[in-house]
Amino acid sequence: VRVAEGPGRWTTTSLRAGENFQCLAIDPQDDRTIYLGTRGDGVWKTANAGATWRRLPLEERDVFALAVSPADGCVYVGCEPSRLYGSRDGGAGWRELEALRDLPSAPTWSFPPRPWTSHVSAIAPHPDDPQLLLVGIELGGLMRSDDGGRTWQDHRPGAQRDVHAIAWHPRDGDRAYEAGGGGAAATRDRGRTWSPADDGRSRSYCWALAVDPTEPDTWFVSASPGARHAHGDRAAEAGLYRRRGDAPWEAIHPDAQRPLEDMPYALAVGDGRLFAGMRSGRLLVSSNQGDTWDDVRLDAPLRGLRVLVASPATAA
Repeated sequence: VRVAEGPGRWTTTSLRAGENFQCLAIDPQDDRTIYLGTRGDGVWKTANAGATWRRLPLEERDVFALAVSPADGCVYVGCEPSRLYGSRDGGAGWRELEALRDLPSAPTWSFPPRPWTSHVSAIAPHPDDPQLLLVGIELGGLMRSDDGGRTWQDHRPGAQRDVHAIAWHPRDGDRAYEAGGGGAAATRDRGRTWSPADDGRSRSYCWALAVDPTEPDTWFVSASPGARHAHGDRAAEAGLYRRRGDAPWEAIHPDAQRPLEDMPYALAVGDGRLFAGMRSGRLLVSSNQGDTWDDVRLDAPLRGLRVLVASPATAA
């Protein structure tokens, strides 16, 4: 669904109907080009903002992560079982970056709900260096390559092994951030080593992640007490949190004194605003880094919101 700002309320336009949509990536050089990953039906692409779609020739069916490199336009796809592919021609041809599966820790990778498998949960190409790539395995670790995926460094010291989200800062190429099942972490040396970032936040199960593009020291996560709260039928008991520099996390959800019953599944920054997509389909927006929030008034309700990607001007 594209959500676009209009007078008085935001409009929703369905771009594609179906089931088991898992992940989404917009080409940073052309926001009419969108890649859609599915469980069971591979990768789909539109080059005309969703008017038409075509399935890309990737044999893997279960796609859990997508990213388009801002540095060179390479399209990356992460799958279950844990495999990583790259395409330098917009998805016409694919090459497996198979050295990822040769890491010493690979035999231990295991996704708790389906312990016989694991998947690539997050892909973060560096904003300026096309050779530098971070990849998360759920559950296995945060891996780093500085040669375009030909070789890999195993799980990075200090990072969370249960990786849910990774993001580079778009202007400070030394800085990157992680949200994981046991907490959050950050790096200031291009992903070589990481430091836990958990003080001030009582909930350890971090899920969504966003970075302020103008302030490398300011970033945001959502968190709950655990996976069953975040993804089950019970109240999420969740929170939205902001971290500035080395200061502790601070709660920034609408009523910071009370946890959220609705899990914030997705965070995105666009047009100077912070957006939070909720498990129920509710969409929140803040113009002041989470100090205050407003509900986005939609012309049609969303049944649920799991993925939120910002286009250059708005959120979609």
